[in-house]
Amino acid sequence: MKLLILGGTRFLGRFLTETALKKGHDVTLFNRGKENPELFPEAEKLIGDRNGDLKALEGRTWDAVIDTCGFAPWTVRESAKLLAGAAGHYTFISSGSVYKGLENPGIDENHTVSQLPPGKLEELEKEAAVPASYEYYGELKFLCEKEVEHAFPERNLIVRAGLIVGPYDYSDRFNYWVSRIAKGGEVLAPGRKDKEVQFIDVRDLAEWIINMVEDDSTGTFNATGPESPLTMAQFLEECKAASGSDAELVWVDEEFLLSNAVQYWSEMPLWIPDRENMAGFLTVDIRKALRAGLAFRPLHETIRDTLEWESARLETERKAGLDQEKEKAVLEKWKQQAL
Repeated sequence: MKLLILGGTRFLGRFLTETALKKGHDVTLFNRGKENPELFPEAEKLIGDRNGDLKALEGRTWDAVIDTCGFAPWTVRESAKLLAGAAGHYTFISSGSVYKGLENPGIDENHTVSQLPPGKLEELEKEAAVPASYEYYGELKFLCEKEVEHAFPERNLIVRAGLIVGPYDYSDRFNYWVSRIAKGGEVLAPGRKDKEVQFIDVRDLAEWIINMVEDDSTGTFNATGPESPLTMAQFLEECKAASGSDAELVWVDEEFLLSNAVQYWSEMPLWIPDRENMAGFLTVDIRKALRAGLAFRPLHETIRDTLEWESARLETERKAGLDQEKEKAVLEKWKQQAL
């Protein structure tokens, strides 16, 4: 299969490329050549920029395209329009963030999606502006989906991914817990032990996507994991077991954390307090993807491999996680109020 990957050298794109090459496909990468250009010397590499420089794609044909990096609908429109007659199938990596109304668990692919305010898309497109801090991330991702569906009717695969984790994950959300638990000692654990969490190993997602592309599969799929419900307590205990840590989990009340300025999701990854009324955010329905063959490696393997990668990282600054001095201070205050 001749496969074009838009992106292809960072995180999910990296593992999509690796998987496709291992399976013997003829892979072409299109990107700016700035992220890990030394990777995959056996793949064809086309240099360009989807924001206005698609010349390298002209006059070529592929069996399928995988778009790993589309965020602005107007740029996805241009690439999909150009490739509509040059490829048979288009996969777009979207996000579970497209959904609105997250009060209840079990959100499936037919759930209501978020919409931009009237006139906002035209304003953003005119300025060619991507909102700061991903203000409209989900809304724009959904509009990207619509551009793909318009250019490739009945020839598109939309993957609404959840939190993607594993080696080379620079978001640091999953990594925070893996590394923090491995360090041992008293670990601040947020809120309810029985709160469910979801995430998917990047390698499992990549393998499933390549399988779907090989089968010329179409439609929209939620893609996260694991297969069965996983609680925060179970996840953290698995981190302890996988790393052989002596960590002591200290479960701290949600309201106490909020009153002490502990930020959910950023400082405490995977934690969203009950007061936010977002029970559906990390309890997405993935039965459709499971029926289509989505499968998962053991959680301890994801934890182990992520920890191994973390131990070799040179970067000291992290994008998520609680500062250890702040963690100590909050834990001490929690103990004092309990006396």
